[in-house]
Amino acid sequence: MAAPCAGRCAFFVEKKKRFCKMIVGKGKKFCGEHANMGEDNGRRIICPLDPKHTVSENKLDKHLKKCNSRDKDKPVYYVKDINAGSADGAQPQEQVSLCERSRTELQSLLDKLKKAIAGLQCDVEESVLFHSVLQEELGNPKNGDSAHKHLMQQSSILGHLEELGLLGGGRCFVEFGAGRGKMSHWIHEALKTCEDLQLLLVERCSTRFKVDGKHQDAGVQFERLQVDIQHLDLSKVPLLTNKKLPLVGVGKHLCGAATDLALRCLLETPGPREETEPPPKRIKTSDSAAAPGPHVYSPDPGLAPDPGPVSGSVLGLVVALCCHHRCEWRHYVGQRFFQERGLGAEEFSAFCRMSSWATCGLRSTNQDEEHKAAEEMDTVRGFLSTCEREQVGRQCKRLIDSGRLHYLREKGFNGNLRQYVDAHITLENVLLTATPRPHHSNPAPIM
Repeated sequence: MAAPCAGRCAFFVEKKKRFCKMIVGKGKKFCGEHANMGEDNGRRIICPLDPKHTVSENKLDKHLKKCNSRDKDKPVYYVKDINAGSADGAQPQEQVSLCERSRTELQSLLDKLKKAIAGLQCDVEESVLFHSVLQEELGNPKNGDSAHKHLMQQSSILGHLEELGLLGGGRCFVEFGAGRGKMSHWIHEALKTCEDLQLLLVERCSTRFKVDGKHQDAGVQFERLQVDIQHLDLSKVPLLTNKKLPLVGVGKHLCGAATDLALRCLLETPGPREETEPPPKRIKTSDSAAAPGPHVYSPDPGLAPDPGPVSGSVLGLVVALCCHHRCEWRHYVGQRFFQERGLGAEEFSAFCRMSSWATCGLRSTNQDEEHKAAEEMDTVRGFLSTCEREQVGRQCKRLIDSGRLHYLREKGFNGNLRQYVDAHITLENVLLTATPRPHHSNPAPIM
């Protein structure tokens, strides 16, 4: 057996048939993780705050004071479960997989689904848009296939923001599930010349390679909140309370229940945003102004200045929907919609599982866990064909989304579902958009 390299750990990793490659401290033989291999280095134990790492037993007290997994002081905008929905009657349901259900039970669920969607006006309009700010990046040959697909989605979302009159200055864009912040980056690029612009990025996880840190433009405020949407009270975020700019909600693939949490966060948070106003019309000042190409939106010098919306209002939202099989009854904003159709938590749970058939019926089992089918079982394969399963999955998704549209109407918004990119870009290609209705309109129930 060869000796370990100089300055490297002397612990032999049997599984990899090599020495550990970690650098050791001066005068040490083993790295921190393998320090217990030495006779005089003291015993290492699993950290009581996080079992993913170990700590020297004689330094435990010191470690607990600085461990990254320790309980930290909660920020002022953290309010536990403020957007979680009512816990009344939302007892945890026993999860029953579809493969455990008999054909009679499956047929009963399909009958209930067919009855529930009968007469629903929730057609998904095909509306693939583009924004000129991404034109150069879309043509960059260095971008791989995956990056190009993400850019196509971001371009279409920007196009819809522009079409709805939501893309402008004098407002704060709240990006839910921001990840690296690429969506906010392109919003900033599209509005570089606008004044009084705020971008608030909400992400519960610590993210590497964030792009928002690169923007230090005067007049533009970037702020990132590391908090779960479930516990976020927007009315207590200092960035929003200082200027009280109107809000626009944005999300590129809010997974499952995160969509419902974001809707509540934006529309139910207590504060000075009770009244909503529709976005102002943007009128051409000259008929001779060159019109942009079809389905391409770009800043136009011929547009009259945006007079600006009412301070503190919610101007609208544009959210790409995703992973309906990860929705939860307690968080779901369309509970009343389901109950009016004689459906409850049990049917909702089953429909969520069945919704995965829309995107995963033909995928192999090694696909990304976020989107792989909840079940691929002999019972269902013998009961429904692949095409039938996909159709049922789409119906389940539309039923769940119809509950969200119903919720938006109750809150005074006009909501729509749009197919914003082609299916070859992503199978999760439905965009939820909403803008406030004029005050003289009465909410109309979904039939």
